[in-house]
Amino acid sequence: MIAVCGGGGDLDAPTASLAEQVGAELAKAGAVVVCGGLGGVMEAVCRGARSAGGRTVGILPGTSPSAANPYIDVPIATGLSHGRNVVIVNTADGVIALPGSYGTLSEVALALKMDKPVVSVGGPYKDANVHEAHDAADAVRRVMKLIAV
Repeated sequence: MIAVCGGGGDLDAPTASLAEQVGAELAKAGAVVVCGGLGGVMEAVCRGARSAGGRTVGILPGTSPSAANPYIDVPIATGLSHGRNVVIVNTADGVIALPGSYGTLSEVALALKMDKPVVSVGGPYKDANVHEAHDAADAVRRVMKLIAV
């Protein structure tokens, strides 16, 4: 299972396209996508995964599974608000970080703290332990290689 983290708000066209490509590439690689289950990057990555025949899991901040975006196969309502980020990262074997804000930054930090591999594509996450990718396919190749080690 690979977590994809990114902004939950309105997306510009390049970020939406990147997120969809990451989702599709993960599905093609046989990975299940896990994310926060709402809109923005989360919805775009799930749309991409589903379009390529993949499976998606949404770890939701609230108590209602119906809050999940329409591309979530397995909605998990936690009632944990931002605390769900711990569940997302802990559930995943690796993390792909796309452009986002503080919530995304917290997921990156949690993944690093839990010794999970993190690959950033299009995001400003600079750390010696964050692997930078050039595009969606490169991000998926890198994270899949890192979790296979």
